[in-house]
Amino acid sequence: MRETLGVTTVAAGGTTSDYFGSYSVVGLLAVVGMLFVAAAFGAGRLLRPVVPTPEKLMTYECGVDPVGEGWAHTQVRYYVYAFLYVIFAVDSIFLFPWATVFAAPGYGAATLVEMFIFLGFLAVGLLYAYKKGVLTWT
Repeated sequence: MRETLGVTTVAAGGTTSDYFGSYSVVGLLAVVGMLFVAAAFGAGRLLRPVVPTPEKLMTYECGVDPVGEGWAHTQVRYYVYAFLYVIFAVDSIFLFPWATVFAAPGYGAATLVEMFIFLGFLAVGLLYAYKKGVLTWT
């Protein structure tokens, strides 16, 4: 940004009022979108019939009448494997930009060392999970 004759200009050549004016359109659209959603929920609340019956208040499970208590014990191992998958999926996303930077001239050695440090942290975490017995399915 630079100032000439009292008018602040942006690098593209426009004024700051033009720059922030484009954001005001986005803000206006966001407000209109929120109002539309609020109006739709309000209309649904006013127009829907409210007739509570015991059948409507009963829990529905795939067409089968619920029997017993509502709590079901789930093995924590399922969540551990899902969590490990998410961690390694996100980490693989970090590997793709690294590969493009590594191919650029002049960045090879530094990015290679940084990526091996990153992969070392992942390996230590995986080794820790293995030593704790998290990865055994028994």
